[in-house]
Amino acid sequence: MRTVAVIGGGPAGLMAAEILSQPGDIKVDLYDAMPTLGRKFLMAGKGGLNITHSEPYLKFLSRYGSHQSDIKPMLDRFTPENLREWVEQLGVGTFVGSSGRVFPTDMKAAPLLRAWLRRLRESGVEFHNRYSWTGWLSPESGLALCFQTPNGMRYVHADAVVLALGGGSWARLGSTGAWVPLLRERGIPVAALKPANCGFDVGWSEHFYNRFAGHPVKALSLSFGHAEGGRITQRGELMVTASGVEGGLIYSLSAILREAIATSGSVTIDLDLAPDQDISRLVDRLSQARGKHSMASHLRKRVGIDGVKAGLLREILPASDFNDPVRLGTAIKALPVKLIAARPLDEAISSAGGIAFAALNEQLMLRAMPGVFCAGEMLDWEAPTGGYLLTACLATGRAAGFGALAWL
Repeated sequence: MRTVAVIGGGPAGLMAAEILSQPGDIKVDLYDAMPTLGRKFLMAGKGGLNITHSEPYLKFLSRYGSHQSDIKPMLDRFTPENLREWVEQLGVGTFVGSSGRVFPTDMKAAPLLRAWLRRLRESGVEFHNRYSWTGWLSPESGLALCFQTPNGMRYVHADAVVLALGGGSWARLGSTGAWVPLLRERGIPVAALKPANCGFDVGWSEHFYNRFAGHPVKALSLSFGHAEGGRITQRGELMVTASGVEGGLIYSLSAILREAIATSGSVTIDLDLAPDQDISRLVDRLSQARGKHSMASHLRKRVGIDGVKAGLLREILPASDFNDPVRLGTAIKALPVKLIAARPLDEAISSAGGIAFAALNEQLMLRAMPGVFCAGEMLDWEAPTGGYLLTACLATGRAAGFGALAWL
């Protein structure tokens, strides 16, 4: 019987194993370094598992930025709608939230993972936990594998291999990026792993972060000048952290912000703290006499600015600007916040960089290593949160699985 080794127990690896197990005449062994499978998948679903997005397909594709042409062939064969059908075949219902994001009916990741693993076991997939892949036994072959296990080194030969080892974020859950030097030693081009969907450092004062770290900033708009000209503006929410900012609004723009910092050393974003009010109205209301009221009370009563938003103004503006309605109103509409660095890779939700698509054929097989296929976050692409990450991981895992079948 022919054998396939799938290395990595996240969504991409599990999907590759599912495809490979379907013919019934291939022995599929899945190896993972962690004690249990799907740890990052479960963590991603902690606040509600966002499996994909319901927006129009062309808009969906655009979320993959400069790599959308690389990802498109896989997504064409496993669309967001196909993903929903696949989830429902596992006995888990789905629904579209108010934001267009798609979730399991019960919002949880664990029931979906349990149903999936049960189906894989029933299909004959054998799981090997606490098997840490350390490279190849032979410098000539990509099919003779070495694993460090609790019982010492183990050596495995397979007729095909699927690598789905993840990126470099959340190392404690298994995505360590330790595979990068192993592939580079074989001459495989691998772009450096970088944080994606990450927070950024600002360098708050101790007073500010002690008081406001962990506070969400809601109902605001963020804008900044793009390197190619023009301005990018987006509305949403962010979270103040001890070191800077994070949250959905920041994550959605993190790729552009990260590259801007890499080019210029920093990037200044402008926060509109009152996006539903125009500046003339703000200035008019701020110009009204405040009498015996404190400035904090004046801001709250006249323009609805208090809490963390007022704290941001105090953190960034000189005290004299609070006595000038025009300067204060201008700051409320465009408060400059300087981002000085992306947070470390291990803190990021996902990672950018990875194996160059030019190193892979259309079936995701390494051109330099026949019989070795790659999938998931190992590949050089990135996407914002919103279901785009999981969809592409599943789609590339599926493509690698079919690629290995074709090879066999």
